[in-house]
Amino acid sequence: MARYTGPKTKKARSFGEAIYGYDKWFEKRKSPPGQHGNGKRKGTPSEYAIQLKEKQKAKYTYGLLERQFAKTFKEAARKSGVTGEILLQLLELRLDNTVYRLGLAPSRMAARQLVSHKHITVNGSIVNIPSYSMKVGEVVSVREKSKVLDLILDTVGTGRVKKYNWLSFDNHSLSGHYLEVPSREMIPENIKEQLIVELYSK
Repeated sequence: MARYTGPKTKKARSFGEAIYGYDKWFEKRKSPPGQHGNGKRKGTPSEYAIQLKEKQKAKYTYGLLERQFAKTFKEAARKSGVTGEILLQLLELRLDNTVYRLGLAPSRMAARQLVSHKHITVNGSIVNIPSYSMKVGEVVSVREKSKVLDLILDTVGTGRVKKYNWLSFDNHSLSGHYLEVPSREMIPENIKEQLIVELYSK
């Protein structure tokens, strides 16, 4: 299945959250899609439906294809520890997500394009693989000749960029350090990862 390229607000509304980052629609309205939200929907969703929706929300949030997400889950399941937390940590360690978290792109999709188009370096070397897994201590920077890109300058200058404890960022050099692997409490995404674990455990 191809990566979703449709209207972002419409997809976000289906989950009732701004899963792609800042979305001005959510500043004005809080109800789900439809004139009356969920008011007219009948029946209680099955356990499977709830679990599947949570997995879909995580997949769309981080912009992964089905096969990529399943592969990431398998990797998390092989590691020792809490599988759900490790899953989210692996998603957070992705280079495209890190570029987004640092505030160099307005969305993960835009961050993925910056990486794919060779605008981003890791420890001084160009890395054009969005799924590249960051390691503690590594430095993510904007390639020197790419520092004039309007996308990057506009995003950094919006003032809406959030700060995360596991990352440090220098506005002047447009570079950031990966300080530590974030714990579950640090990751702000409203994802019930245990439901995803239960889904894959069936």
